[in-house]
Amino acid sequence: QVQLVESGGGLVQTGGSLRLSCAASGRTFSNNAMGWFRQAPGKERKFVAAIRWSGLSPYYADSVKGRFTISRDNAKNTVYLQMNSLKPEDTAVYYCAASRSTWYTGSADPSDFGSWGQGTQVTVSS
Repeated sequence: QVQLVESGGGLVQTGGSLRLSCAASGRTFSNNAMGWFRQAPGKERKFVAAIRWSGLSPYYADSVKGRFTISRDNAKNTVYLQMNSLKPEDTAVYYCAASRSTWYTGSADPSDFGSWGQGTQVTVSS
């Protein structure tokens, strides 16, 4: 059974940092792109960042460029999201997911991702 488990969320003040992790088990995702999405209460799930299997040329939403960094360790089947300079508007449940296709070209559409984790809450206080 495929399972993605996020961790690292929490409560942080504006300007603080958090590092999220997403560990995959049950199968390897080393050939899939891995993405992070977030969903605030009452809002749609939105793309945050994604990284292809090679780790090269990651993709970011404009709202997080320059503040967030996505990375992956294929040997550990784990993807990370380093979040710096956090803002109250970053408050959301953060989810990781694996791309449905091994040929990922930067889609921000959640439907192009499957095998979602259960999410981890990130709360940024002002």
